[in-house]
Amino acid sequence: MLNRNSTRENADEGAEVHRADHSFSSGASRRLVLGGSLAALGVAFGALPRLAVVTPAAAQGTSASGASTGPQPFDFPGKDKGLILLGDRPLVAETPESLLDDDTTPISKFFIRNNGQLPDEVDDMEAWQLRVDGEVDTPLILTLAELKSKFTQHTFRMVLECGGNGRSFFQPAARGNQWKNGGAGCAEWTGVRMADVLQACGLKSSAKFTGHFGADPHLSGDTERAAISRGMPIEKALEPHSLIVWAMNGEPLPHIHGGPLRLLVPGWPASLSSKWLNRILVRATPHDGQGMGGTSYRIPTVPLIPGSNVDGKTNFADMTSMPVRSIITAPANGTRLPVSARQVSIRGAAWAGDHEVTKVEVSIDAGERWHSMALAKPRNRYDWVRWTGDIKLPSEGYFEIWARATDSRGVAQPHVATNWNPQGYGSNPLHRIAILAG
Repeated sequence: MLNRNSTRENADEGAEVHRADHSFSSGASRRLVLGGSLAALGVAFGALPRLAVVTPAAAQGTSASGASTGPQPFDFPGKDKGLILLGDRPLVAETPESLLDDDTTPISKFFIRNNGQLPDEVDDMEAWQLRVDGEVDTPLILTLAELKSKFTQHTFRMVLECGGNGRSFFQPAARGNQWKNGGAGCAEWTGVRMADVLQACGLKSSAKFTGHFGADPHLSGDTERAAISRGMPIEKALEPHSLIVWAMNGEPLPHIHGGPLRLLVPGWPASLSSKWLNRILVRATPHDGQGMGGTSYRIPTVPLIPGSNVDGKTNFADMTSMPVRSIITAPANGTRLPVSARQVSIRGAAWAGDHEVTKVEVSIDAGERWHSMALAKPRNRYDWVRWTGDIKLPSEGYFEIWARATDSRGVAQPHVATNWNPQGYGSNPLHRIAILAG
């Protein structure tokens, strides 16, 4: 069982060994780090591809502080043991790309991102209260039971993604949990529109922003400090897919995922989707809670020299729409195919924040040629796009499969992480895996 009281903070993610029958058989290759360590794959075969460059944190098993790390065991009730522990104070765990192979991400495989201590579980979830006040005509206190009975319920399948997803691909390393691509999942969320609740309170003309509060205590235990308290422009709060939710995949929202009540603000950093939600404050000015301002969930508007020490007071803006991203969910990184294999079936997922995915392509020759994949129709806005296709290998041997997505603005994933920033937000380089035929 994971020790939730450990004092170790923000540990780098552990490595996982691919032990399936189709994995590489050599001793060196069995030590591969899944999820992007192509450098390790190259070393295992004595031929490191020149373009297979990854960040030191991802390739060498080091944290952003430089401390050496190794595979971290993960054992949490109801969770797949294949998740990778990034930190246990606060609790953070990511999902390897190969475990994100379901159309709807199971709760057991959904990533975990906490900012403070876990609050106590409640016996009567229906009695949980949400206060809405501030720039409204009629402040309200609503129980979960009242939210269910007084407002129309909606269910959407939508991506939830950590703002730091992809952080480990920055070079030099940025501060924070060293996510690869697994700080995301796509579940079915059931609740009521945030807009319906806000409008029931009567928004004043001065209502321009929101601030969100949850019941999770600060890591220090200081009851006067919030673990995190973020907010957004009122336009996003009124967007019809921004929900106050109490169910995930048709089940009561698990405590670890913010139950009994949380926000679900799709397309934007998951830090806005406050867990254990107990208050929404409507404001005339931008929220100034924990996790707002400086370099917190903010990215440069003028490119920085990588490694710069800046305070974010100038030339920074709050993150809004998350960048376009595609992942390969099958085959898994490190898969060994029969020597006779010449055609490989590939599948994955892609999403693009507020925008739509219009194209996914793969390459097996370092981007010299790209092959279009077939895209399935998403269920609703903010659902991820599942994609599939086949590629033909020219021979036996070692191959990298690269995948990139393009969004409705014509913006494609870059080859490397761009727009370096101190806390490592917005990194979305194309996903790469390696396979061996023979």
